[in-house]
Amino acid sequence: MSLDYSYRHLYYFWVVAKEGGMARAAARLGMAVQTVSTQVRELERALGQQLLKPAGRGLMLTDAGHAALRQADQIFALGAQLPALVRDAVAAPQVRLAVGISDGLSKLVVRQLLEPVMDTPRLRLLCHEDEFDRLLADLALHRLDVVLSDRPAPANRNLKVYSHPLGSSALAWYAPPALAALAVQAAAGFPHNLAALPVLLPTGHAAVRQRLDAWFERRGVRPLVVGEFEDSALLVTFGAAGMGVFLAPAVAHDKLVSRYDLQRFADGDGLEEQFYAIATEKKVLHPLVQRLLLRPV
Repeated sequence: MSLDYSYRHLYYFWVVAKEGGMARAAARLGMAVQTVSTQVRELERALGQQLLKPAGRGLMLTDAGHAALRQADQIFALGAQLPALVRDAVAAPQVRLAVGISDGLSKLVVRQLLEPVMDTPRLRLLCHEDEFDRLLADLALHRLDVVLSDRPAPANRNLKVYSHPLGSSALAWYAPPALAALAVQAAAGFPHNLAALPVLLPTGHAAVRQRLDAWFERRGVRPLVVGEFEDSALLVTFGAAGMGVFLAPAVAHDKLVSRYDLQRFADGDGLEEQFYAIATEKKVLHPLVQRLLLRPV
């Protein structure tokens, strides 16, 4: 069969549709905007239909574009499976699970969230850590089976993903023994002693940061912030080395005490971290993702 467009033309259109604009698609693909735009126009000429039209500062799909996107979703879902199918044809069977880990999610709980699948025979677990929006794009492009995050996916007409709550954990304040002793002995008492103690905070990548800032404001506390971290594992590492006190999920208490020699000196006073599994289906079909949802934290 002869076609006037290529798999690549369709792929560029697909990425533009998922990203909602040429500039974002070009950044995602690592290409010039003009190159991506030219490839999409080639596809439109070959099909004889306009697939995208301006909408504010971005683009939206035409009726023909929606039809093309539905077909492209199926094509690229099948295409994404090809490398694994070829490998599996010549190797012993494996059960593959590709997981995206949001950079705002506490790494202390990732192993616990994945616990329901860890005893799967011949499991091949692929974990990718990245920014939340990039992981959602990879999920929509079927490069991932599920994304674990501390927030639900935002509403997006062009991004068909669904958020499944996995539970939550209360947060508590931790510190190495010397700093924990200072916190307990402080005359100001908790939480006002945080104005005199070195404090480590997550950056805005973590959903809890906005709630934490509001928590400080309600209690009239101006913490002595000495460090902010996008990566929660780095935050714990620096905290354990004595740089400052910090919040961590209480479900990871045993790990914080045994592995990092930390002490809990105060509860989070209502602060919680939420956990979500985000998938491309409202009714999850991947058996391992189903298992994750059956055993919430």
